[in-house]
Amino acid sequence: MDIYKTKALTGLLTISLLFSLLSCSSENSKEETSTKIKIVTTTGMIKDAVVNIVGDHAEVVGLMGSGVDPHLYKASPKDLKHIREADLIFYNGLHLEGNMTDVLEKVAKKKHVVSLGEQIPTSKLIALNENGVYDPHIWFDVALWREGVASTIKELVKADSVNAKAYEQNGKAYLKELDVLNGWVKEHLKVIPESQRVLITAHDAFSYFGKAYDIEVKGLQGISTMSEYGLRDVKNLVDFIVENKIKSVFIESSVPIASIEAVVEGCKEKGHEVKIGGTLYSDAMGAEGTTEGTYLGMVRYNVETMVVGLK
Repeated sequence: MDIYKTKALTGLLTISLLFSLLSCSSENSKEETSTKIKIVTTTGMIKDAVVNIVGDHAEVVGLMGSGVDPHLYKASPKDLKHIREADLIFYNGLHLEGNMTDVLEKVAKKKHVVSLGEQIPTSKLIALNENGVYDPHIWFDVALWREGVASTIKELVKADSVNAKAYEQNGKAYLKELDVLNGWVKEHLKVIPESQRVLITAHDAFSYFGKAYDIEVKGLQGISTMSEYGLRDVKNLVDFIVENKIKSVFIESSVPIASIEAVVEGCKEKGHEVKIGGTLYSDAMGAEGTTEGTYLGMVRYNVETMVVGLK
């Protein structure tokens, strides 16, 4: 069964509740004195991009905070209220948001809703099968993420013409920062020896990163954390690590550590000491107000952690 198309009863109830809310007038719920548009985003990476573009000209609400796994996320009543009040909604798409995907696709029939993943040509996406399912972790290729941000700027200009000039200016400056970041990542990773350019994590979130920056990537779980792993998966990964004398494996901030600990223990039993090289931010950024709580800071932190663990 396709994990991305599984429809739980809770998801159906959420959609029903949402449309009950949408049938009410949203105007009464807004501050009468407010002239700012309200923008709702799902992941922290998207919220950070939107905030950099709009500055103080719009209200931006992020539904998924630090450490939140978007694959498993379910909309709360508070989330539905934000969605009901939103003038514009941005989400990653490509089934990253799991059960929330159904909600957002339904809302798109009544509101301005944008999927960043669907703004990128499929020729640049990593196909998971022949049925039009793609890897949703597009932000790990900075150049690819830049394309999503560029589309975001256009949508914001379209939705709020009053502040269009500010959005264009802020957006242009942020795109330049992304260009600098992309160059920095390429240069910084050069110090990792070719034999150690292997990134092993709990789930397969870094394929775009590996493709863009010439790093072999292996995850114990599949693309989604909804995938289950078994003893055979652990054994195969342990055998690979031992055979290739890999020094470090990495845990993820939004994924339980038990899976990687099982791999480390398996390697130890075979006489190979592999260490946990650190925690990487994968599907969620760091805490708000920290360097890792921004997209630029998260990417830099991840790369620096990889370099220390692998070189």
